[in-house]
Amino acid sequence: MKYKELSESKIQVSEIGLGCMSLSPESNSSKSVIEAAISGGISFLDTADLYSQGWNEKAVGQAIKSVRSQVILATKVGNELRADGSGWDWNPKKSYILKAVEDSLSRLQTDYIDLYQLHGGTIEDPWDETLEAFEILKAQGKIRAFGISSIRPNVIREVLSKSNPATIMMQYNPLDRRPEEIAFPAIEKSSAKVLVRGAFVKGLLIDKTPKSFLNYDANQVKRFQDFVNDQDFSPEAFLIRFGLAQPVVASLVIGASSVAQVEKMVAGYGQSQVIPEETLKLFQQKFPVNHYDSHR
Repeated sequence: MKYKELSESKIQVSEIGLGCMSLSPESNSSKSVIEAAISGGISFLDTADLYSQGWNEKAVGQAIKSVRSQVILATKVGNELRADGSGWDWNPKKSYILKAVEDSLSRLQTDYIDLYQLHGGTIEDPWDETLEAFEILKAQGKIRAFGISSIRPNVIREVLSKSNPATIMMQYNPLDRRPEEIAFPAIEKSSAKVLVRGAFVKGLLIDKTPKSFLNYDANQVKRFQDFVNDQDFSPEAFLIRFGLAQPVVASLVIGASSVAQVEKMVAGYGQSQVIPEETLKLFQQKFPVNHYDSHR
């Protein structure tokens, strides 16, 4: 497994990260899934306070307690759960972030978070106070670095103009190449790196029945799927190679709910190392790029 450094933080993240959202409270496998990931060289774990109303952070914290120093731990903030359990509300205010981090630290059973991310964001958010909260937490040693999770080009430009986030998480895969137009070029001019979510398109290009996705109908998705499955390597390998081909991408955060899925992910990463550049170029020539229609 290769590792990439996140800007000034000196944090080294594995090129594949484990998306812990897929872990389930109904299963007893969360610890074994995380252990399998670490054994496979995946040292970067991504969770959020929102996932399963805090259970996910607790499960991750318990699983890594004895190996905390070997793991790069990321979590997210910004979705405030309602007291009556009816849902959550968006809250990017400084006061809430400073309070929420304490709850995450407690659930994760750690005294610091490697990467603390804002779990969304709109152009109307109070960015000055939001970003100030992250800087305060860095100064206090409670977080090592911060980032945002957003697909919106206008939000990304705004944040980059005001601060130096270590990461920006966004969806990117063969069916969603929108970041190539505006987001990636803007981020490449900064010190930030991209964390990719949705690299496997929820299995749509692996083994799921084709259906519409963004501006593609089911028949178009089937053409994508046929291309990926007609190669001499696994679909997982191609999707990993595709995502990591972008220089600005530091890691693909991929969800897994079983040890078998982790093993398939790790095997795909190994195979991806030998996929030739010509295969990617052929794909890019064969299929069109989609663009953002809003939030530009």
